[in-house]
This record gives sequence, C-alpha cells and structure tokens, in this order.
Amino acid sequence: MKQVQGIIKTGRRYAIDVDLSKFFDRVNHDLLMTHLGYQVKDKRVLRLIKRYLRAGVIDNQFYSETREGVPQGGPLSPLLANIMLDPLDKELEKRGHQFARYADDFTILVNSPRAGERVLRSISRYLSHRLKLIVNTVKSHVVKVSESKFLGFTFKAGRIQWHPKTLLKFKQQVRRLTNRNWGVSMRYQLFKLSQYLRGWINYFGIASGYQRCVDLDHWIRRRVRMAYWRQWRKPRTKVRNLMRLGVHVQAAVACGITSKGPWRSAKTPGINQALSLDYLKSEGLYSLRDGWIALHHSK
Repeated sequence: MKQVQGIIKTGRRYAIDVDLSKFFDRVNHDLLMTHLGYQVKDKRVLRLIKRYLRAGVIDNQFYSETREGVPQGGPLSPLLANIMLDPLDKELEKRGHQFARYADDFTILVNSPRAGERVLRSISRYLSHRLKLIVNTVKSHVVKVSESKFLGFTFKAGRIQWHPKTLLKFKQQVRRLTNRNWGVSMRYQLFKLSQYLRGWINYFGIASGYQRCVDLDHWIRRRVRMAYWRQWRKPRTKVRNLMRLGVHVQAAVACGITSKGPWRSAKTPGINQALSLDYLKSEGLYSLRDGWIALHHSK
C-alpha cells in the first residue's frame, strides 16, 4: 500500500483496477511448470508440485483430475500465483508502467483515463495470449485513485483509506458475531468477536482511520449491549442483572420494563452504566482504537 501511495505522490491520478476472471481456477499447469522450471532446479520439488496441482478433487464421492487451476487456501497458492504472474511484472516494468501487485490482485497507475484504457486493452491481450488468463471486462476499469480498490483499500487525498466495500463487509461480520440467534454465551461471543476485530485491525490498521476506529468502537459496543439485552430476555432477568451491575433499583426497573426495542434500549443510560466500557473490556471486548494506536505508535 505504501508503494501505491508513493506512486500517487508522483502525480498519477488514475488507476487501472484489473480483475482476473477465476484466476486460481484457470492457471495453466504447463505454463506454470515452465515458469517454475526457470527458478527451481531441483526436479524432485518440481515433481511434488506437479502432483500437488494434479491431485484432483472428490465431488459427491466421484474423483476428477484437475487439469488446470491452483488449489485455493493452501500455503502454496499465493507463491504459485506470484510465480505465474512474474512474467506480467517483468512486462509491466519493461513498458515503464507504475504498478503494485499481490497474488492476482494488481493495479496500474496512469496519468489519464485515455492512457488507462489503452494500457488495459494492451495488458488484457498480453494476459490472454501469453499467460492464458482472462481479464473480467465487467469488473476491470479505469477510475480515479479515490474510487479505486486495491486489497480492500482506496486512497483519498493521497492517504490510505478503507474502501466502502471493506467497511460494509466488516459491519456484516460484526452483525453476524453479535446475532441473537447464535445460541452461545456472551463470553464466548465476545471472544470470537474480539478475535475477528484484532485480526481485522492488524491488516487494515495501516489506513488513516483513527476517528473511524473510535466511531466503530461506539457502534460495536452498542451492538454488544444489544446482544446482552436480548440474551437477558425477560424483564425480571433484565432488572436483576442491571442491579447486579450497579444500576439503582428505580433505573433498573425503568429499563427492564421499557417498550423500546433492543437497539434503542442499548443506548439508554441505565444499560450504558451497567455495561460500561470498563466492564466490556474486563469481559474481553477488544478495542479497534487501541489496536490502531498500538500499530501506529510502534513504528
């Protein structure tokens, strides 16, 4: 991401977002083994990789041999993707293009939309003829860098930001992890939620997003309070738990018998007092803000 940011600072204001159609399913084995042969001289290793590629799959108890593609999710997949696309890197460098790539996700930075369209057509032909890969023409386009998407990020005024789709996926996952229909204890729910939050900020924390982390923390805590409120269910249970957590009896009763829904209730003073920031932290809830600060202050 820092590499792309550096290119943008040189004046490139447009990005070619290239989407390779079903890349991992369409990697040509013969081409991949040829490229591997240039870099790996141990024939035993090459034979093992060839067997790995052609191991086949079992679907509905029927075995079928894989004649193309790379298994996704394995530790070798990103490495093999890099080897397969290494000729593309060399071609782009030879043509003098400014670009960044990780596995099959890459972007090329250009000066104008016209130049971008020309480069996109040219690179699409190269990928098709030389590497037997197909560019998804619907998802590949030339856009302003502020509208581009690379590895879940975009760029605003030269700063690394989260892409709107990244935030949308994040919120969808948090909603799933705080869903009332999960049927697990709140402590386990908080453990799984915090596990996700920690991993997310460790990857996306490179962005300039301190205030967004603060805002998301507020939203997440409200989701968690709502989850507690739903788990307590009956008014009597709600009142008893609120009092146990330090809420005065009158305020606890007022909260417990309210006709407000869980989301609105999660914002009331009584519930915020009982399920305070300190209490939620003591129960294991992770803070995006704290994670972001730790990442940026450690540099």
